[in-house]
Amino acid sequence: MHAPLATRTFGLTSETNPSSAPFGAFAPNAAQAAIIRLAQQSGLKRGAFRPWLSRLVNLLRGGPVDMRYQGASFRFHHQGSATERGALFNPDYNLDELDFLRQHTQAGGAFVDVGANVGTFALVMAQQVGSDGKVVAIEPHPTTFGRLCFNQAASKATQVRLVQAAAGDSDGELMIESGGGNLGATHVVTGPVSGKAIRVPSLRLTRILDEAGVTKVDSLKIDVEGFEDRVLIGFFRDAPQSLWPRAVVIEHLSQNEWRDDCIADMVARGFAIARKTRSNTFLSR
Repeated sequence: MHAPLATRTFGLTSETNPSSAPFGAFAPNAAQAAIIRLAQQSGLKRGAFRPWLSRLVNLLRGGPVDMRYQGASFRFHHQGSATERGALFNPDYNLDELDFLRQHTQAGGAFVDVGANVGTFALVMAQQVGSDGKVVAIEPHPTTFGRLCFNQAASKATQVRLVQAAAGDSDGELMIESGGGNLGATHVVTGPVSGKAIRVPSLRLTRILDEAGVTKVDSLKIDVEGFEDRVLIGFFRDAPQSLWPRAVVIEHLSQNEWRDDCIADMVARGFAIARKTRSNTFLSR
């Protein structure tokens, strides 16, 4: 028998657990709050300025910053994660993607986040589905998963199921690694393995949804740094159409690493491309 999702915490140790300090313990001090407010209300919230702002905020007080983002609670470790910097300094971070997903997700529905990172999609969409809905958040990296656990608890998002594994084209194990000092850029290693790579469980998306008791998916977001095709093509091949999401947001920045064009595969299965941004393709059916 499979272990229940709630107990899937492979590789989570005391070193990667979230801080025991409650949410609010790292609320920004007056100087940090002024910098964050200036960024949020100006062009400084854009990507080019965020690393500089992050260093400045860290000089004012080292460590993470506790903030609300899109109605959910987060402890942002902004120094080593572009995703956490983005949500900290830009209140509109990923807003186009979130609005598209919200438009296709009803209260009591289900949202699936493949490559959940620290929860900037999953915990926001938890408010959309409400207490009667379900969110499945899939994140393999132990450190990131620890932060996701903390943010889920701080947001009181009990409808969010956390799965510490990599979604893949088969059940087993994969090697992952982070690069460029950005924990948010963790990717599956498909070539030679470096000494920084770590081994994580891999699960098919159909199995993850089955174990979560999800029989219908309103919307899905996937960002797994070039491994999207391995997750999606097998899923759409094997899953009943009743399980296919009505809307999908897929990051296409690493599509040159795909073995097969999973967006073309989805279009062939009846999805339509609604729009594209610099980073993502929006599809619906």
